[in-house]
Amino acid sequence: MSFEAWTIFALFWLVFVTTPGPNAVNCIQSGMSLGFVRALPAVAAILCQASLFLTLSGFGITALLAASPTAFLILKYAGAGFLVYLGLRAILTAHLPIKAGKHAGRSLFTRAFLIATINPKSVAGYFAAFSQFVDPNTPIAAQMWLIVPTALSLTTLSYCTYTALGAGLGKLALGAVFNVWFRRAMGLCFIAYGLALGATSGRT
Repeated sequence: MSFEAWTIFALFWLVFVTTPGPNAVNCIQSGMSLGFVRALPAVAAILCQASLFLTLSGFGITALLAASPTAFLILKYAGAGFLVYLGLRAILTAHLPIKAGKHAGRSLFTRAFLIATINPKSVAGYFAAFSQFVDPNTPIAAQMWLIVPTALSLTTLSYCTYTALGAGLGKLALGAVFNVWFRRAMGLCFIAYGLALGATSGRT
């Protein structure tokens, strides 16, 4: 992966993990109720989920490349389309409140892991995003050594920040982070990335 490709991936992933959603709500609420340090298991759970989904995406794309390069190209177009869908969904639902979900009786770690796993953008989103930045002419394993640490580092930074905001600002953090226009701006970023990546998929 070239430095230019890595930069594009890192910027995309930053948007991907900072776009407000159930994970962010859960981290802010955990920070509010438990404080920053005691709420960190929720961040650890999100990182476990991210590691699992990145690994599954890598194996899935490897198998798809081995089976059919044409199918991989179709996946890239479908993935780009899904990113546009996420952007449109974010814009159209920006005025609606986001809930972290309820998992009564669960530990903080288990609850956060379940919320991350059932997040609408998790399974399809990871696969769609991952497929856009994989070079089919380079072994997947070699690319994973760069993609995974970058993704996990940015994921850690994002959700630690949300947790710190919850611990420091309380309910004010929810109002600031889930501002309608901020959420719409993040949606536009998804759409722009989806269109740009879809336009270049046929040339990769």
